[in-house]
Amino acid sequence: MDKVKIGILFGGTGEEHPVSVKSAREVAKSLDTEKYEPFYVGITQDGTWRLCDGPVEGWETESRPAVLSPDRSVHGLLVLDGDKFETIRLDLVFPVLHGKMGEDGTMQGLFELAGIPYVGCDVQSSAVCMDKSLTYTVVNSVGIATPGYWIVSLDQDIDGDQFTYPVFVKPARSGSSFGVTKVSSKEELSAALATAAEYDSKVLIEEMVVASEIGCAILGNDEDLFAGECDRVALSHGFFRIHQEESPETGSENSAFICPADIPAEARTVVQETAKKIYRALGCRGLARVDLFLKEDGSVVLNEVNTLPGLTSYSRYPRMMNAAGLPLSEVINRLVSLTLTGKTQ
Repeated sequence: MDKVKIGILFGGTGEEHPVSVKSAREVAKSLDTEKYEPFYVGITQDGTWRLCDGPVEGWETESRPAVLSPDRSVHGLLVLDGDKFETIRLDLVFPVLHGKMGEDGTMQGLFELAGIPYVGCDVQSSAVCMDKSLTYTVVNSVGIATPGYWIVSLDQDIDGDQFTYPVFVKPARSGSSFGVTKVSSKEELSAALATAAEYDSKVLIEEMVVASEIGCAILGNDEDLFAGECDRVALSHGFFRIHQEESPETGSENSAFICPADIPAEARTVVQETAKKIYRALGCRGLARVDLFLKEDGSVVLNEVNTLPGLTSYSRYPRMMNAAGLPLSEVINRLVSLTLTGKTQ
């Protein structure tokens, strides 16, 4: 039986480039090479595409130029070999990419042009989930609570007295807490807005929700969804921003993860069912991590949705799935099956 040819994209031009490389390393470790023939394409931070042996040290230089052709007759990669191009036909693409130019719909649009099946959410749901204000609008429309927020532009005169502090200032379209600042007074607002604007031209000021932060990993399409174990982010101070730690593999200086989450069974069910409802409302497919706030009264508020969550050794999504009995190797198997057939089996 022929192996399934998978194009695995990693790296990228956004701020989450290093996280993507780490995620791809874990995918490479977990990929069943008896079933799959992987073709690793690393995207450098300046946007160069390289066909390489994997996300290993030196992949940027020990590799060949390659691009994913939008020509559907190619259905795969164009690889420069000397002064000629060779083609590699792919059965599907797994974009192990996070953040801008990876999980915001741009890369998914290229896959659509190329006519190649791909793991994860489509163009529309990727774009909507990447923009927190659009996510909140859709989720509010199905009766699920979100934080109060204000969309601001840097050229407008903002009255800092209108907010109840603390608030969070964040880029509308960024991930892993890049550009996010917890603001405790109006005097801190200007600097926080400038920090957020380094990552996005659209900025949110968001009310603080007093609650526990609970994550839920979702796998599947439409009505056939599998929820991993929930986790809880235990903070000692500040706010969660593990991908910005100097050595996240050894832990965070202000946070730890409790998985399964130490919450009542009823709350666990509410979180998982709400996460599924959010996933469906946003049109998500394949996989996503839905982060919620669980309040003391048992109600939940959406925090954010990650359509291509981290798959690193310290990431939450694979940890939650593993706790539910699905190691990353099986998650990959199911994602491939979903991509090619629309079903997990």
